[in-house]
Amino acid sequence: MKKAYSKDRSSCRVTFELPAEIQATKVALCGDFNDWDKTRNMLTKRKDGRLSITLTLSSGTYRYRFLLDGHIWENDWNAEQYAPNDFGTEDSIVVI
Repeated sequence: MKKAYSKDRSSCRVTFELPAEIQATKVALCGDFNDWDKTRNMLTKRKDGRLSITLTLSSGTYRYRFLLDGHIWENDWNAEQYAPNDFGTEDSIVVI
């Protein structure tokens, strides 16, 4: 995960990435910032095979996960924190 804060630190451009080893056709970034929408924030494949998306987020703490091929939930291997969720697993956490 890469962050670039605004000058007043009220928002931040965050790049979320998955390594090229992920074998998925479609990957969505779902979280508090998009009401866990499974179609809105799709990652794109880079030339080196990595998958990524960059979002601008306002200050706050957000839970998120990646959804692979519409049915496999995956945490961010580089998340700042993790927190238990209501489904018996954990969510990735980013703090802006």
